[in-house]
Amino acid sequence: MVSACRLRPYVSAKGLEQLRERLSGRDMAIVGQVADLRLMSARQIEAIHFSASEHESVQAAARARQRVLGRLVRDRLLIRLERRIGGVRAGSVGFVFAVGPVGYRLLVAGGHVRRFQEPTSRFLDHTLATAQLIVDVTIASRRGLLDILVCQAEPRCHREFSGLSGRRLLRPDAFLALGVGAFEWRWFCEIDRGSESVPVILRKCRLYADYYQSGQEQAKHGGAFPTVCWIVPDTRRAERLRQAIEHDRHLPDRLFKVTTSGQALTVLMGGQP
Repeated sequence: MVSACRLRPYVSAKGLEQLRERLSGRDMAIVGQVADLRLMSARQIEAIHFSASEHESVQAAARARQRVLGRLVRDRLLIRLERRIGGVRAGSVGFVFAVGPVGYRLLVAGGHVRRFQEPTSRFLDHTLATAQLIVDVTIASRRGLLDILVCQAEPRCHREFSGLSGRRLLRPDAFLALGVGAFEWRWFCEIDRGSESVPVILRKCRLYADYYQSGQEQAKHGGAFPTVCWIVPDTRRAERLRQAIEHDRHLPDRLFKVTTSGQALTVLMGGQP
């Protein structure tokens, strides 16, 4: 699939502008969000951009999604990965998409287009889990359960700060500021898929603690520092991480929460895990 896309002729600057004029607002929104989140499944794209309420039926929404994504891949605005989520039996909703070379040129004028490489299974799983968090928050917002004040994926959510060893870089998976009623909840989100050891996770927690001690985030936001929410696959993993964090005397109290992916939205809205 990817090699076939490279055989298509180069799109000139004039052709790029002509293509831009033909694209709908939804087309650009899809390409922009896939680029922002790095990878999205067809199911995730459909959930946000092809709502059943805006079509005659769920089936009509699925057909529209297939048609639009097929066109965006044909024009190299998107790339469809060889690997599917759920295998062949998942059908077209199991396809995964990345931004294509033409899509990148539309979004980043004059930017260097990197050659696409199929991601590893681990990267795919983690990135789609992060994308699903953004999808869930977006749908909750549309249902009136919350207001999205800020939503940043990587690398926009990264924080650079000064430490004893010089400049340091904190890389959350996402940063969210959510309005729920009269409250604003601010979060650094970390997606754990159970593949990292507990010592590795504790080192990341200590980096957050160092950033907290720097005061840089608080200075920008009126003294408020986001809570760090670790989102894990199951309750057993959650309890293990929770205990490890509580027993680490170097970590500030109340800086971290641990929850499962099934309970994440409740916690992010201010509820209990």
